[in-house]
Amino acid sequence: MKAKEKGWLAVRNVIDPFNAITIMGLAGISVGANSHSPVGPGMHGFARYVGVSYTQDITGEFFGTFLISSLDHQDPHYHRMPNASIPRRVGHAMLQVVWAQSDKGKGMLNYADLGSGAIGIAIGNLYVPGQQTHLSADLERYGVGVATAPIGNFVTEFVPDVAKRIHVRVVLIQRIINQVAKTNGS
Repeated sequence: MKAKEKGWLAVRNVIDPFNAITIMGLAGISVGANSHSPVGPGMHGFARYVGVSYTQDITGEFFGTFLISSLDHQDPHYHRMPNASIPRRVGHAMLQVVWAQSDKGKGMLNYADLGSGAIGIAIGNLYVPGQQTHLSADLERYGVGVATAPIGNFVTEFVPDVAKRIHVRVVLIQRIINQVAKTNGS
């Protein structure tokens, strides 16, 4: 991918409707569960949480998907292994956090994910309300970020398989409903 394509990919990732649903859903749950959080209660807290989350998302996409990937010629995509065994796919999803592909398909250290996480924490220290900004807190956030990063890869790896199975069941159920409607209507 060229740098311009990586930039457009970052923009598409930020404006993706499912991204917005995720951010707003997490904001609603977080503010609802803890109205005494640093963002505050109610709609004002919800709006602040959404704003902070979008800013973090934009920062991550800019540095990870666009800038670092462009500078080190890294492919920012996650590459699925749909025909491999489940244990192999789980291992692949976990390894992709630290090992990725270059634009030419060769393996390389995942500078984009590892670097954008650190940059995002450093920049987030400037605007995230109530966040501890000392080194040990930053290292803890970075460790949690790296440890939970495979979750997104698991979603990308396995959700298409689950969706295929669910789609078949939904279509089957819809056909049954249509058949019942036809039978009851005649």
